[in-house]
Amino acid sequence: MASPAARRIIRLNNGFQLLFNLLWWMPVFYAYQRDAGLSDGQIFGIQSIYYIAFCLFEIPTGVVADRIGARNCLRAGAAVMTAANMAPVLAPSYTGFLVHFLAIAAGRSLTSGAASAYLYDGLRAEGADAHYLRAEGTARSLGLAAKVVCWPLVGPLMALAPQSPYVLSAASAAGSLACALALPRLAPRGGAARADARGRRTGTLLRDTGAALRALRASPWLPLLMVQGVAVFTLSRICQVNLFQPVLLAHGIKESAHGGVLAAMTVAEAVASGRPQWLSRRVSPAAWVSLLSVALAAALAGTALGGPWLVVALLCVFAALTGFVYPVQRKLVNDAVPADAPRATLLSVESIVDRGVCALAAVAAGAYLAAGRLDALLWQSAAVTCVLIPVLHLALRRLGPGGPRGRRAARGPARPANADRPLPLPVDEGVAPHP
Repeated sequence: MASPAARRIIRLNNGFQLLFNLLWWMPVFYAYQRDAGLSDGQIFGIQSIYYIAFCLFEIPTGVVADRIGARNCLRAGAAVMTAANMAPVLAPSYTGFLVHFLAIAAGRSLTSGAASAYLYDGLRAEGADAHYLRAEGTARSLGLAAKVVCWPLVGPLMALAPQSPYVLSAASAAGSLACALALPRLAPRGGAARADARGRRTGTLLRDTGAALRALRASPWLPLLMVQGVAVFTLSRICQVNLFQPVLLAHGIKESAHGGVLAAMTVAEAVASGRPQWLSRRVSPAAWVSLLSVALAAALAGTALGGPWLVVALLCVFAALTGFVYPVQRKLVNDAVPADAPRATLLSVESIVDRGVCALAAVAAGAYLAAGRLDALLWQSAAVTCVLIPVLHLALRRLGPGGPRGRRAARGPARPANADRPLPLPVDEGVAPHP
């Protein structure tokens, strides 16, 4: 049983994650921008700028989180997100939408590493490490469930007030700010020489960045785990954002049914996200991530074969697999981060790699779709994944604690206890596309 302080951290994290990511405008932002007079070129141009900005913001915001404390970074991210969602209401123009997405990128990058770092460090400080996996999964599951409930209401709300999705998104972000303000202060980690009385790291931004790079160089296990997660993130995002509608349209499923299919996928992901305890403990977490990554690729490729009902079923299976694998992969990476390393900075490095690979994959997907080669894209993506993931897994086994390199490293100088040791899934442990 977790302590009252640990339960408070979990409850507030659940509220923060649910409200921060509850973007009411997500299903309608394309139509909203078209109604505001933007052309397709302007709309997709803004999206390209958004992805570039997200990558550019990740490292500095991760370093800032380690400097000022993850809790303060969450507060800043929620405040920026609140303002970002009001930009289209105040200025429904190209400039307003550009500012909106740039601020979204800043707000999300401020929290992408800090949220996971705060939850992990907070539960560890309370001696509740075993509850991290369930907490990470439950928070994501609740957020997905909220989207299933709220997104169908967007159409009727827009009929009453066209700007309501953005106003409600701003109100949700303000609620996440209230949760962040209520988060308890964490005890300093890494010793007094590295942090002040408020839990903020001392030193320069350059020193924190250098510390993150040294941690990656000292532990080959950690960057390999990050690369392993790239396949999960890329496959999930490309399917749920870029290929979701083309796959359905290719099988004769009309646009009027896309919302229902997306809701079904979200339910499947939400159910699986909160229940990683269904995964057998006889298989290591790293092996589960590899197996589930291959299964994701196979499910996506299978959509090229069947009829409409099979396609919908496979997309729901795909979403459920994503739900299973996400919290396991997050726990693996957090376990591998050395105790004194700048955790949020390292998690931001992982996010940059994810976004960069996803951007390249999106360009390739667009080229395949323009050439009418959707089936070839699905099959080739599955083939590449099924070749690269086993190779990566063999490298993990060799460099991990049980492999030859891992055993040699263990005979060297003392290292942090959790640096290269993936913890097993506890018996009782149990996360919609992002913009």
